[in-house]
Amino acid sequence: MRVLNLWQSVIAILVLSACTTTPKVHSDFDRNANFSSFRTFAFVDTLATDRSGYSTLITGYFKSAVEREMVGLGYTLTNSNPDLLVNFTTNSEARTDVRSTGYSGYSGYYGYRYGMYSGFPSNDVSTVHYKVGTVTIDVVDARKKQLVWEGTTEGKLTKAVMENPQAAVNTAVSNIFAQYPTRQPPAK
Repeated sequence: MRVLNLWQSVIAILVLSACTTTPKVHSDFDRNANFSSFRTFAFVDTLATDRSGYSTLITGYFKSAVEREMVGLGYTLTNSNPDLLVNFTTNSEARTDVRSTGYSGYSGYYGYRYGMYSGFPSNDVSTVHYKVGTVTIDVVDARKKQLVWEGTTEGKLTKAVMENPQAAVNTAVSNIFAQYPTRQPPAK
């Protein structure tokens, strides 16, 4: 009985850990760009999150979070002649996973005679529907009109994220900017 309980616990932990995903962050930058020459930044005139012709709450959350990160990197927000232009885009899509778990070992009635009846295979199939959100931040050399850095994160849109989008935006932007090329590693 103890072996069966241990086995069930291991399976439960594996199933739960497979369901927990951390957002993936990717970035790339122009290796020829001289980041030390950039001092100022501004947001592009029409941000990608303003698809309806007006500024959304999400746009405000992103602007605040991006400004915090850019100022933290030593840049100054300006309204005229910026060195860098910043834009951000968001996307969400529905995804479906079909998961199959097979188990061919039958443990017998109430777990005794473990392994005696291995001829009864079972195969459970479950379908999981969820939403995935993607955030991309572009930093462009304003004079050359050329992308110098891009950071992207992707993760599940949970109920908690949907109920508190400002906190989710702050976390996503911080995670993305952690990979900015001039970001200094934390002091030890």
